[in-house]
Amino acid sequence: MPPLPPVTKAFMLICTAIFCVQLLLPSVAGIALEQWFALWGITSGRFLPWQPLSYAFLHGDFMHLFFNMFGLWMFGGELENLWGRKRYIHMLVASVLAAATVQILVMLLGTGRGYTVGASGALFGLLLSFGMLFPNRVIVPLIPPIPMKARTFVAVFGALELLLGLFGGGGVAHFAHLGGMLGAWLMISYWRGRLPFRPKTRR
Repeated sequence: MPPLPPVTKAFMLICTAIFCVQLLLPSVAGIALEQWFALWGITSGRFLPWQPLSYAFLHGDFMHLFFNMFGLWMFGGELENLWGRKRYIHMLVASVLAAATVQILVMLLGTGRGYTVGASGALFGLLLSFGMLFPNRVIVPLIPPIPMKARTFVAVFGALELLLGLFGGGGVAHFAHLGGMLGAWLMISYWRGRLPFRPKTRR
């Protein structure tokens, strides 16, 4: 693998550093970070305007952090090299915000409680982007370790997230993951001029 480009590397380092703060100071910094920077529901009394972005830098446990960082390493670097820093940041922000919007709506409907943390929305946005840009690229996911085309991988994980979201998935924000994919699809469609509003320059 080539060296990680700067935005992907910075995102991974910040998430890891914040998790270490949560881990080392759970009774002080951990609670404070989750109360102020996790994504809370609109009606919870704890919602703050920066939370739809800040929640992506916090993680619930080591495995949560590991899988998200592994996914960023697996997909983020190549996409950043392809798009450049600016467009890559736009994609990350769009995916994170779309995931937060969907999760807020889910919580308003009463099907989600507590708070949401993690870079999974950004990761699923990158996953969808990779599948759209390199549909026939063969990849081997960590779970299950079975070679498959990128478009198949995206379809399988998208369907799995939908099923788990509808029928229960152990407290995981599955609809937020789908929201991240939606944000990526909208951003790529915008770049390609396929939406009613078009970019000033098309690529």
